[in-house]
Amino acid sequence: MDDSVENAALGAIPEASGSDEGPGFDLLGGEAKSPPRQHASGYQVLARKYRPSDFSDLVGQEAMVRTLSNAFENDRIAHAFMLTGVRGVGKTTTARILARALNYEATGVAGPTIHMEKHGVHCDAIMESRHVDVMEMDAASRTGIDDIREIIESVRYLPVSARYKVYIIDEVHMLSKQAFNGLLKTLEEPPAHVKFIFATTEIRKVPVTVLSRCQRFDLRRLSVDELSGLLGRVSGKENVAVEDAALKLLARAADGSARDGLSLLDRAIAHGASEGAEKIAEDAIRDMLGLADRARIFDLFDLLMQGDIAGALAELRAQYDVGADPAVVLSDLADLTHWLTRLKLVEGSADDLAMSETERLRGQEMAAKLPIRVLSRVWQMLLKGIVEVQGAARPIAAAEMVLVRIAYVSDGPSPEELLEQLKGGGATTRSAPVGNASGPSGGGPRAQLRTVSNGGEAQRQPVATQAVSAEPAAQFARFEDVVSYFGAQRDIRMKSALEAGVRLVRFEVGHIEIQPLANTSGDIARDLSDKLTRASGRRWVVSIATPRADAAPTLKEQAQTRDDALKADAAADPLVRAALEAFPGAKIVDVRDPMANEPLGLSDEHFPDDNEMEMDE
Repeated sequence: MDDSVENAALGAIPEASGSDEGPGFDLLGGEAKSPPRQHASGYQVLARKYRPSDFSDLVGQEAMVRTLSNAFENDRIAHAFMLTGVRGVGKTTTARILARALNYEATGVAGPTIHMEKHGVHCDAIMESRHVDVMEMDAASRTGIDDIREIIESVRYLPVSARYKVYIIDEVHMLSKQAFNGLLKTLEEPPAHVKFIFATTEIRKVPVTVLSRCQRFDLRRLSVDELSGLLGRVSGKENVAVEDAALKLLARAADGSARDGLSLLDRAIAHGASEGAEKIAEDAIRDMLGLADRARIFDLFDLLMQGDIAGALAELRAQYDVGADPAVVLSDLADLTHWLTRLKLVEGSADDLAMSETERLRGQEMAAKLPIRVLSRVWQMLLKGIVEVQGAARPIAAAEMVLVRIAYVSDGPSPEELLEQLKGGGATTRSAPVGNASGPSGGGPRAQLRTVSNGGEAQRQPVATQAVSAEPAAQFARFEDVVSYFGAQRDIRMKSALEAGVRLVRFEVGHIEIQPLANTSGDIARDLSDKLTRASGRRWVVSIATPRADAAPTLKEQAQTRDDALKADAAADPLVRAALEAFPGAKIVDVRDPMANEPLGLSDEHFPDDNEMEMDE
């Protein structure tokens, strides 16, 4: 298996054993000795040097340790385990510790145990991945059914020297479908002397048939406090002084991974040694990681929210000149935006120990003055901007354009404000930043938020005013008004559906209850609600009623009834009756009011037949 390791906590420092000199051959009868043996590598990285060796060394995985401890104490040990989590949280390390616990042998110990205060017979070989009965397989490089067939054929044999045969399969999600299927039967009913331990970072790619046969443990990310504590203990054992703020920077950059944190600490120690510093400072870590100063991120965000575009661009360029990555700067701005949003919504967010006291106070002041809609809009634009910067040929230019876009767009009215202004029939006033603004005195996207830095109340100063004409909202007092509206909008599909496809159960302003016929689309309620809401500027609820006898006939049925009644009345007129008798086969087609052009009853113009509807559509 690959020598890369996963670390979750501080472990014991392994001591070198044996002599540096190897055996020699006295070919000439003298006392000639072989030259001193040279180690392949004179230095062992911290991620391997401080690898945990038992459950007491694990940090941040208390739930898993408690479950396994109880299982071992009560002799309820599963035959297969599934360990999942992000990179570097201790999956492979935990698998080896678990294999060591299963095969632990020492004086007075007769079975599996988690109490491994001293090294047993098999401990060193298991932790160094060289024990004959603990087989580790990298599924990333051995993915096929042939590799699994070797395991299936070997499980029948008893262990050579240990209590159990343990198979550790890392990155198990990369096995092929045939390999998973071939493993199922053995995994479900393995011999009593066999244990399986799987590790994966992609638990969703593991078939559920495999998951159901395993006891699953989700290893969580380490918090910033846990990681900074781990790094502090390791640096102390290495006799290296590191500032607390620098440790927190390393912990944040590790993103919950102990292995990443120890690798970064390794790099930081080398970086500090190259500069000859007695103590690794926060500034040195920032330079090493290419991070911007946290206080300067606050300054940049402050300038951006004030609308001081020139100042924001100058601050971004200054950070870039000292080595900050533009994409990292935008990521830091996004993190700050997220944190400010949490300050407004989540009680206790200000107690984040990863932030300094100055940052907490400044963040609370900003959060109190920035509305949620502004923070939400800035967050969305930063997320899109980060992707643009990462793919741009000139990242700094792309980052500057992102800041300009945020500054200009963030001052626009929200959709809710536009709707309210349109309802009121007034004009919207839109302010834009002055193109050559050189300081807080210029107009800007958040001119009313200049108090973030100066503590005073400022008024929005519109620079450009643009009137927006507002159309009167549609009013619907009757169901017939709704039908007429869709006729005027030439929405033939909706108009025809309302006339001939639904029965009205109840109508009141803001709520319509209908009973669709069998041939009517089931989406009519949602479509009608959306269209009425947009047309009227108020919320309309359209509900579907269960079939009921008191539902009114459709509008087409009502018009047909009126038309039939009019034709019957007309047929009873003596003159009309005489005309029908004089012309056999004649029939009344329509009845019209002589004082008006509109028909009194049903006509093809109002209710087109199916063929005409299809042509209109």
